[in-house]
Amino acid sequence: MLVYLRLLKESFGFAMNALRNNKLRTLLSLLGVTIGIFSIIAVLAAVDSLDKKIKKDLSSLDKNTIYLMRFSFGPSEIPQWKREQFPDVKYDEYEYLKNSINDLDQMGFQLFVKSESIKYQSASVSDVNIVPVSHEFIDIQGLEFEDGRFYNEPESNSGAAVIVLGNEIAQNLFEDSNAIGKDVRLYGQRFLVIGVLKKQGAGMFGNSNDTSVFIPVNFLRRMYGDNNDAMTPVILVKPEKGVDMDAFKAELGQKLRNYRGMKSDEIDNFFINVLSGFTDLIDGIVGQMNVVGWIISGFSLLVGGFGIANIMFVSVKERTNLIGIQKSLGAKNKFILFQFLFEAVILSVIGGAVGLLLVWIISVVLTKALDFEFVLSMGNVFLGTGLAALIGLISGILPAITAAKLDPVEAIRTGM
Repeated sequence: MLVYLRLLKESFGFAMNALRNNKLRTLLSLLGVTIGIFSIIAVLAAVDSLDKKIKKDLSSLDKNTIYLMRFSFGPSEIPQWKREQFPDVKYDEYEYLKNSINDLDQMGFQLFVKSESIKYQSASVSDVNIVPVSHEFIDIQGLEFEDGRFYNEPESNSGAAVIVLGNEIAQNLFEDSNAIGKDVRLYGQRFLVIGVLKKQGAGMFGNSNDTSVFIPVNFLRRMYGDNNDAMTPVILVKPEKGVDMDAFKAELGQKLRNYRGMKSDEIDNFFINVLSGFTDLIDGIVGQMNVVGWIISGFSLLVGGFGIANIMFVSVKERTNLIGIQKSLGAKNKFILFQFLFEAVILSVIGGAVGLLLVWIISVVLTKALDFEFVLSMGNVFLGTGLAALIGLISGILPAITAAKLDPVEAIRTGM
């Protein structure tokens, strides 16, 4: 064991000597490993950070939550021209389904609408995400409040002019003063502030609750009716836990078909979008990004491997005389082999460490510059280090074998 430790120490010394004596040549040769490790770890770290952010944003939602609407979350076999003819879901369909579906936990009705400006006295906030939704939304999404409450069932059904503000909206309108009980203006109407949400942070899809406000869906229905092209309705469905999702979706689809009076040979003119399907789609995209990252980085690692091999072949040539002397003094082929393998691994790990350092610096800069946490996990650090060591090991095999097979007499004579 002590022999191998001494061997490792000597190999480290040779590697450092190569860096000191041939700085430009060695740095250029290691550049491929540095770029390769930087590329793959940067991609993996970015994808991991993105995946973590998405899961955090969706953590408040049950993965079995269903979005019943005329649009599909993912690709569909139905032609686009036919999908464009599908009718929107209606409020009366929401009421019917809510009272007729088995194994139902919660069901709500929401409208997707364009952003608007909201005002309080001289203060104003533009491009506010408006979320008109029924009172069940709080039990479906699980909102957390800094102050106040969500609107109740009577306020929701009557379309009362009450509003719940996202944290950032409340800060911009009221700064540090209490927003509860104040009147704000939206859609040219006065709304009574009854709640302020806890700060959530930036959303991955641009839909953070911090920049959103929530109003009873029936307020907008009363103002604009149910046939406004600027509003897209959706029925939110949360099944009971442990339910058979296939059976639940089948019942939901059949109930809506019956209510719409559809014939048995007609295709569904609606989509039952399950949130888990959306997360599976995201996981697929994340996986594809990882594959692309590995392919791109593979070319850099290949170049880096040739660079390491080049350094080691030059090192073998420069140290031929020394190898001959070592062998003449009794050094075994295995000792020479491991000496050069260790040196190749050490050089490659140095190049990989520089790549990891660059990723860490960029992650710190991006995290501070953007409202997004860029994470370089220890798993990725170990992966980068291990990958660099593997590249060094593979690249150093041929030079190490070449060195180990040198005849001691010929090596001393050649090196003189």
